[in-house]
Amino acid sequence: NNVETVIEFGSGDGYQLKYFDFKSYIGFDVSQSAVNKCRNIYKFDSTKRFEVLEAYNKEKADLVLSLDVIFHLIEDATFFDYMEKLFSSSNKYVIIYSSNSDEHENNNVAAHVRHRNFTNWIEQNYPNFKLTDHIPNKYPFNGNIKTSSYSDFYVFQMND
Repeated sequence: NNVETVIEFGSGDGYQLKYFDFKSYIGFDVSQSAVNKCRNIYKFDSTKRFEVLEAYNKEKADLVLSLDVIFHLIEDATFFDYMEKLFSSSNKYVIIYSSNSDEHENNNVAAHVRHRNFTNWIEQNYPNFKLTDHIPNKYPFNGNIKTSSYSDFYVFQMND
């Protein structure tokens, strides 16, 4: 799909990045220690750059990723700001891996988890992005957080 540039918001430890080969990748994270760890792991790879989220300066990419982040955004203002960055940074695609329901049975059971229906937010705030694919998780949540997940993949494409 002619994806050459990638931005990831919530790059974390960079573990999944080893499975990809992008011409240009920027990973943003709120944790300076996570950024430092990634910089060390990928120090000999000039195609990858890691920054703390505060350093974000309206960079854009063909593909923007959000993997296992949205349900950790507890405060509304943080969620709105994150989603704004996610979609305003994309030239073509956004891929989200997250739960997508306000009414999740386990909503708010942990201090760091708040499930949200993010697709409604996208429809209202970025109608030029259309959901082109929803890929259900092979291991839907069964009560065991080590072997199952609340999250599915959602692929959005910008309409011209």
